[in-house]
Amino acid sequence: MDISVIIPLFNEEESLPELHAWIKRVMDENGFSYEIIFVNDGSTDRSWNVIEDIRKENPEVKGIKFRRNYGKSPALYCGFERAEGDVVITMDADLQDSPDEIPELRRMIVEDGFDLVSGFKMNRKQGDPLSKTIPTKLFNATARAVSGIHNLHDFNCGLKAYRREVVKNIEVYGEMHRYIPYLAKNAGFTRIGEKPVHHQARKFGKSKFMGWNRFVNGYLDLLSLWFLDSFGLKPMHVFGFIGTLMFMFGFLATMMVGVNKIYCLATGIPARLVTDNPYFYIALTMMILGTQLFVAGFLGELISRNSTERNKYQIEKEI
Repeated sequence: MDISVIIPLFNEEESLPELHAWIKRVMDENGFSYEIIFVNDGSTDRSWNVIEDIRKENPEVKGIKFRRNYGKSPALYCGFERAEGDVVITMDADLQDSPDEIPELRRMIVEDGFDLVSGFKMNRKQGDPLSKTIPTKLFNATARAVSGIHNLHDFNCGLKAYRREVVKNIEVYGEMHRYIPYLAKNAGFTRIGEKPVHHQARKFGKSKFMGWNRFVNGYLDLLSLWFLDSFGLKPMHVFGFIGTLMFMFGFLATMMVGVNKIYCLATGIPARLVTDNPYFYIALTMMILGTQLFVAGFLGELISRNSTERNKYQIEKEI
């Protein structure tokens, strides 16, 4: 199969028929063999009924229905698991991503040798609120600096193309869909490119992702990903080191307090009780914190960030 198109969606019943017809036209014009995987992320409208209606006359259409809303990353994870195409395309269901970009995205993967190609919406509509544009610019600047992928301008663009091996070797969970290029790079897929893509105006509904909440969550996710990449497999390297350092400083400080007390007693110099010395409590606190950090590193080493339940989602129906 040439292409798998994965479309996460939440309450997009109005746009689905037009989106499917558009994708089908592009695929037929280019002679691609393909599948379209709609992942219904707990929609409360008739989105699933629309998908079932489209499926009746189009066997290339597949659908996954979550029992509740999990988010975009879980939807992509389940779509990636089932994708069979040599090239995997992800796009949003709101008609803002143009299916006309698919042939060129595929060409960049197949002929130019990229592992991943991310869209860059250069012509975003004017008039977006500052609560959206400022966080987006700051987010992308920080993501470039932390990930080291300096040629990407829009990490969060939903329109991306992947070599099949990429989606089968990365794990998208939580809210990590924003950092798929970073995940791919950490997995050894370093040929990452960018393509300017056309940005359509939204025809139906309203955006599900707006404002400073996305900005804050994005930074927290980026921090988590950086930490997991740096220390996830060896948490003792960071917790154990810091814990040992704090314990040693606390231990030495306690020894100094004790030696000072003994010296005063031996020379007849009046000295207050050790428990009246604030440095004693500071040193003791450092020893306790150091021990706790060391134990946290040890437990993290045992767990090694692996959880068998992390990507287990309740799927109500699948067609």
